[in-house]
Amino acid sequence: MRLNTIKSAVGAKRAARRVGRGVGSGLGKTCGRGHKGQKSRAGGFHKVGFEGGQMPIYRRLPKRGFISLTRARNEEVRLDALSAAPQEEIDLLVLKQLGLVSENALSAKVILSGEITRKVILKGVGATKGARAAIEAMGGSVAE
Repeated sequence: MRLNTIKSAVGAKRAARRVGRGVGSGLGKTCGRGHKGQKSRAGGFHKVGFEGGQMPIYRRLPKRGFISLTRARNEEVRLDALSAAPQEEIDLLVLKQLGLVSENALSAKVILSGEITRKVILKGVGATKGARAAIEAMGGSVAE
């Protein structure tokens, strides 16, 4: 491949729209903006959600509920995935090193999915009731 032979894919680049160049172009006279009004004029725009001075819907309706900013950083780990860890003691750092949770995870919770094949000790990692019972049945423990 040579830099002087690189071309865009066919259909990737379209010709610029030439407005105000006569009736035959299909975009003559009003140039595709319609007749009169704020949006037909140069610089004629208003902010998103503006309703012509009427109280906008996002201000008419009450705010409801709570949106957690950290929800996406709380992750789940399958019980059978813990068997892949070489060490017995498992904490959040070990889970990150194994790639079971993302690097920016704030917390993790083990869920009952699959079976565990050996003893593990969880430290600083949550577990559901079923997962806790399965871990304790294998002789492990959960310390949050």
